[in-house]
Amino acid sequence: MIIKTLTLVGGMFGAAIVSQFPEFTQQYMQRLGGQVDALSVVIGDFDNSANKADMTRVEALASMGGSVFMDNRRRDMRATIARHARLSGDLQRLSDASPLERISMPHRLRDVNLVSATYTDFQPALPLTVEGGISAAGGFLIGWGGIAAVLHFMLWPFRRRRPKFN
Repeated sequence: MIIKTLTLVGGMFGAAIVSQFPEFTQQYMQRLGGQVDALSVVIGDFDNSANKADMTRVEALASMGGSVFMDNRRRDMRATIARHARLSGDLQRLSDASPLERISMPHRLRDVNLVSATYTDFQPALPLTVEGGISAAGGFLIGWGGIAAVLHFMLWPFRRRRPKFN
């Protein structure tokens, strides 16, 4: 009885946690979109400055140098451009996916700063959608199975061996 109760509690805990993934993904996507927009403004300003000097982005980046400040600024701008490309790709893939498909895409929530900021402000939601229900069911199975496995291995040495009848 205790084992069944513990596995049920584990399953319910897993369901409660994993059912929040669709809402967390939604809130992450909102932050991700804002971050992509902000980086687009910075890169657009840089490209405009390069165009005014009759340069391409690559030429403008190459011309930045000669001092520690300009070398650092060039490195920062290259990192900004690379981050924008990575985040834009993630946003596009998450936006193209249905909410149900996003359950299989936790690897697209890879920006540590955005995940941390989203988690800090995260507001749990009641999972009343199909993807919330599927996440809850998956979480239940993971929690139930995890607790059942741990208890099975912990109690294994104490089980009585059944006699063999020939």
